[in-house]
Amino acid sequence: MNAPEFIQLRVKRQDNPTSKPYWEDIKIPYKPNMNVVSVLMEFRKNPINTKGEKIDPIVWECNCLEEVCGACTMLINGVPRQSCSALIDKIYEKYGSDKPIVLAPLTKFPVVRDLMIDRQIMFDNLRKVKAWVQVDGSWDIGRGPRMADRVHEWAYPISRCMTCGCCMESCPNVNSKSNFIGPNTIAQVHMFNAHPIGEMQKEKRLDALMGPGGIQECGNAQNCKRVCPKGINLTMSIAAVNRQVNKRALQRMFDK
Repeated sequence: MNAPEFIQLRVKRQDNPTSKPYWEDIKIPYKPNMNVVSVLMEFRKNPINTKGEKIDPIVWECNCLEEVCGACTMLINGVPRQSCSALIDKIYEKYGSDKPIVLAPLTKFPVVRDLMIDRQIMFDNLRKVKAWVQVDGSWDIGRGPRMADRVHEWAYPISRCMTCGCCMESCPNVNSKSNFIGPNTIAQVHMFNAHPIGEMQKEKRLDALMGPGGIQECGNAQNCKRVCPKGINLTMSIAAVNRQVNKRALQRMFDK
């Protein structure tokens, strides 16, 4: 790859949650081994667009800078991914360096400003299904119950979920006409229902998935598995939890 003189970005901006979005073209001198976050940070030092106009620095969100927190997720050339792990040189290898790199906020979440979005709905959904292990007290109760290796093998990858929103962004059933709770939430139900202590809340989690926006809203597009940056087998979890929900529904029916 021939190194370009400048790194060019085309950024979809929005001044506030209710304002109309618009596009801004910017560029900075090329340096090797930069990621999208470092480009935005470099531009912030001297925020002048390609028209030579002084503009407000571009707003985005980041935290860990090592693909763990999920805060910097955005659309990069139309693909939902983390901007901290999106290396400019790799992007150029795939798309070429003669075109600007297009940055936009995720479309399934409210925009706060520019590339910063509000992922609160994902955390609200986790609360709906009680995605935690309920422990009564903090005193030393000795070694906790063990989890079988065969369970640990599939459960541990789910624990790496960083609530980044990639699976929600790629899911066609997450839209303005649906309250679908999302693939990541269902996967967390799968994990906590298999936990020796978390299993105590299993029925409540499954009951929550029977309500509006529950697992029945999944259309099995399987986009979620393809885009997950942590390689979580979300479709496996959705299938497993669907079986649990069906068994729970039959149990409720016969218990009446």
